[in-house]
Amino acid sequence: MPGRRNSIHLFRFAGIDVYLHLSWFLVAVLQIQWRAGRYSSWSWCVLEYLTLFVIVMMHEFGHALACRSVGGRADQIVLWPLGGVAYVDPPSRPGATLWSLAAGPLVNVLLFPVLTVLAAMVHGSTHMAVTMPNLSEFILALWYINFVLLVFNLLPVYPLDGGQILRALLWFVVGRARSLMIATKLGLVSTLALLICAFAYQFWWLGIIGVFALFQCWTGLQQARVLAHMDAAPRQTGVECPACHHAPPAGEFWICGRCRHPFDMFASNGTCPHCGVTFDNVRCLECGDLHPFESFLKS
Repeated sequence: MPGRRNSIHLFRFAGIDVYLHLSWFLVAVLQIQWRAGRYSSWSWCVLEYLTLFVIVMMHEFGHALACRSVGGRADQIVLWPLGGVAYVDPPSRPGATLWSLAAGPLVNVLLFPVLTVLAAMVHGSTHMAVTMPNLSEFILALWYINFVLLVFNLLPVYPLDGGQILRALLWFVVGRARSLMIATKLGLVSTLALLICAFAYQFWWLGIIGVFALFQCWTGLQQARVLAHMDAAPRQTGVECPACHHAPPAGEFWICGRCRHPFDMFASNGTCPHCGVTFDNVRCLECGDLHPFESFLKS
């Protein structure tokens, strides 16, 4: 996933830093050249591409602000050629996760009637089409961009919003591990079909998205296996989270921030046995909250 590395910091709003990945500029040139025939001036192509990413950025802010509204953590958005990535960490609850995911497409839903009215005005005005053809084409392009983003993101294919929303809904019924397992397996099948179509019809951009989705599905599948292993593990004795009151699993489920080795936080009394780093705060693997190590110990 794109991050701060090789990215330009654009601005900070509501405590959320927005970055632009350097690869965005290369794809921008290609995209602007491809759309050049639609307008009489290349400046309209630039404006269209910039507006595309304004819509994408609004979509990602929807995710981030919704995540914060349920007590989650969201402080970074990265814009890159495949769209945008909001780094969100909602509380480990299906309802909180569902709202954080659904709020992104909801932004496109709210934009849809506004852009539809503008597009209808353009389509119904032959005078505007003749006197201001660039503006007419631009408004119609915005309607199309928002519509495609909405429909594409709602496809029930992991890791798209639709696939992750499906996972959150399944979480209510079958739990977090099985819901992720089902969503990622469906995503793998759907992504393979997407790649076949992209290759058959030479939709190379769709193929790039498919390859990215394939890697994300595989990563999600591995995460689901870890969650299943964690759920099946015995619980720690004499220890519970002060927030959700769940006993942490017994096993090497924590990753040391220095040496990256897995270890059992409570069996080693908060100290990594590989490099000797002591952790004053511990993240609960059930609710995701961070608490002082001592607060987990029952008196």
